[in-house]
Amino acid sequence: MSLDKVLSIGGKPGLYKLVTQTRTGFVAESLLDKKRISVSMRNNVSVLSEIAIYTLEEEVPLRQVFLNIQVKEKGGKTSVGHKEEKIKLEEYFFEILPNYDEDRVYASDIKKVIQWYNILHDNGITEFNDPEEKSSSEEE
Repeated sequence: MSLDKVLSIGGKPGLYKLVTQTRTGFVAESLLDKKRISVSMRNNVSVLSEIAIYTLEEEVPLRQVFLNIQVKEKGGKTSVGHKEEKIKLEEYFFEILPNYDEDRVYASDIKKVIQWYNILHDNGITEFNDPEEKSSSEEE
């Protein structure tokens, strides 16, 4: 499953997999407990493939941040938990993304990235490459 089908829903913990669309919204399944919920169009929903992290030069797609974590951790879970102290989280994130913008990326954002990576890893979602990159390299 690609990051195009993984959602973050405002006010709800964890991540969700898009199951199907309905007339008034869609049905999503929690990656934590596999429970299905109905989500209306009024909810604040973000698709992981559309999220980016601010750096001093540009915005880096979340999939690239996940790839950086995957390389650092050699494919395993993060060595830092999302409930660590702010300073530990920031030190870890500097190893992952050395030029991230400290003024616009908060500790809460770093916690989410670490937690999301671990949830995806637990669910076997470890393919973070851009699907467009993959299709263009296959064509060559």
